[in-house]
Amino acid sequence: MKGESSVNSSKINHTLNHTEDLEIKKIISKELERQKNQIILIASENFTSQEVIKTMGSVLTNKYAEGYPQDRYYEGCEVMDEIEETAIKRCNKLFNSNFSNVQPHSGVQANNAVFLAVLNCNDTILSMNLRDGGHLSHGHKQNLTGRYFEISTYSVDPETELIDYENVRKIAKIAKPKLIIAGASAYSRFIDYKKFKDIADEV
Repeated sequence: MKGESSVNSSKINHTLNHTEDLEIKKIISKELERQKNQIILIASENFTSQEVIKTMGSVLTNKYAEGYPQDRYYEGCEVMDEIEETAIKRCNKLFNSNFSNVQPHSGVQANNAVFLAVLNCNDTILSMNLRDGGHLSHGHKQNLTGRYFEISTYSVDPETELIDYENVRKIAKIAKPKLIIAGASAYSRFIDYKKFKDIADEV
């Protein structure tokens, strides 16, 4: 519904600027000190820029914008559309692509979007074993993927701790996966994506 809002914007600004939850603020300060004094080598973590932190803490968090730009389920999404379209254009330019989905807020959500797009229930996925560096969302039974799809796994060579691509090929020929995941969570070595592509083409 368009028109003048009955909300007192100056009151909102005053509240945002002067009301603080001191208990939570103290806890956040502890986390800030932890990040300053510890080095955590977790690949999925990141140090975001001040610009990102400010944007995430802006009035945008008040808006519910389900759907995609120009095809939302709610009114008043014009600004959200503009922001998302800008993000899509920048992502396309960065990765030299024609299409980007910038909505997933986590790698697991992005993975699930791919699975739902290219697989049917009970299709077979070939992925790295969790104990060798694979990720929960790649088929472990604690994750939904392990319940909805058939999972085959490959491992690293116990001697070199590298992916054994010939073994991956053998497993792929037996399992006939609909999807091969050439990625991991805790595998720090170089992954030869071309070899994975060749294996996928063979099966």
